[in-house]
Amino acid sequence: MKNIVVIVGSPRKNGNTELLADAFIEGARSVGNTVEKISVIGKKIGGCIGCNACYRDAEHRCIQHDDMEDCYKRLSAADIIVIATPIYFYGVSSQLKCLIDRLHNPIRSTFKVKKLGLLAVCADESESVFDSVITMYRSVLSYFSLADGGVVTVYGVPEKGDIAGNPKLKAAEEMGRGI
Repeated sequence: MKNIVVIVGSPRKNGNTELLADAFIEGARSVGNTVEKISVIGKKIGGCIGCNACYRDAEHRCIQHDDMEDCYKRLSAADIIVIATPIYFYGVSSQLKCLIDRLHNPIRSTFKVKKLGLLAVCADESESVFDSVITMYRSVLSYFSLADGGVVTVYGVPEKGDIAGNPKLKAAEEMGRGI
């Protein structure tokens, strides 16, 4: 049994990104994994300001006292992290990017995560929209020597709920079962 944290980077509640993440979660839980979801909705997480105070502090505390403190705690217990994001303009959502950038903190070296997965959706009708995010994902895998937990991308879903009935929901559920 694995401890999985799914970070949902969409600011839209019950949108296509969250529905894709929920399909993954259903699959992961069906085989006995523990899954916790962190959503950016309602979170106050400032972007990294590059001050490096976290490098000078013995406990790697950030000078920004916001919801990232709770995220650090929750992420530190994860064996597997799955990132779920909408693609608005060739990258992860701005809300998710703040959270990711705050992992610049050396506290990340205390995390036990060994595997990373990616779920992404976009309104555009072209799969090439995912290229930059997949490149970033692969770079993170390489830099941190993480195992690839899989990637599921869904394009052509512009409106909330458009993902309903899409076969990629089943792919995300299967990814969850196999992770």
